[in-house]
Amino acid sequence: MLFILKIKHIFIINLVLLLTILSNCQFKEPIKGHGINFLENRSNKILINKTNKNDVISLIGNPHTKSIDDENLWFYFDRKIKPGSLLNLKDNKLIENNVLVIKFNKFGVTEKKEFYNKSDMQKMAYSQKKTSNPVSRESFVTKFLQSVKQKMYGKRKF
Repeated sequence: MLFILKIKHIFIINLVLLLTILSNCQFKEPIKGHGINFLENRSNKILINKTNKNDVISLIGNPHTKSIDDENLWFYFDRKIKPGSLLNLKDNKLIENNVLVIKFNKFGVTEKKEFYNKSDMQKMAYSQKKTSNPVSRESFVTKFLQSVKQKMYGKRKF
């Protein structure tokens, strides 16, 4: 009698362990998304010279970013990443990288619409120029103190 009771317990414990392991298995790979899902489908609904800013906001939502120089140039993004293999866990694989650029005229009606996907972006030529940041420039006092520090510690022998 005691032997049969042990077999039942072992069977139940094995069944619980099996169900726990199987419940954590995933048949689909997890995909991390950032931005607006189905951006290409939504961009097809935008008609040039017919769709205005309010229509675009109701279709897609507020823009992720607007141009610094032109308030009528809006940008939308859609990015999907999946994790790498078991050997390269840190290396993520880029599945989709879409950008939608919409230009409005002075009346708020769509003037131009451009959609870029992952392959389009690989063909683009990027500028090699660097922008100077006036905030990160060092002040006169900082430069003066650094030169004094160099002179003080430069003559020391260790």
